[in-house]
Amino acid sequence: MVVLAGTMIVKHYVADFVLQTDWMAHGKERVRGWLAPLAAHAACHAAATLIVALVVMPRLWWLALIDFAIHFCVDRCKTLVSRTGRWNPGQVQFWWLLGFDQMLHALTDLGLVAAFLTL
Repeated sequence: MVVLAGTMIVKHYVADFVLQTDWMAHGKERVRGWLAPLAAHAACHAAATLIVALVVMPRLWWLALIDFAIHFCVDRCKTLVSRTGRWNPGQVQFWWLLGFDQMLHALTDLGLVAAFLTL
């Protein structure tokens, strides 16, 4: 379980930071034209989860779709809340929201680990 959880943490880091291009990071925050960058970003997470699934439990490939949907929704909600509050990195609320976003992603990864181990 620890190895799988560690793998999912590394997966999240790679998909959320290493593979996220400037186009994705800034594009998903736009008022218009956000769908493609956000979908591409969530697809990076799904692809990485699919790789883990194919190694660990190939019949659970569909968990990649779940990861895509959750990551897409969490990131979109973060953008909408941030925009509503007009928060920027100079405000503590921005960092609270970013931390909450990352916590939700970590809980998602723990849920995926639980799914890999119990389904």
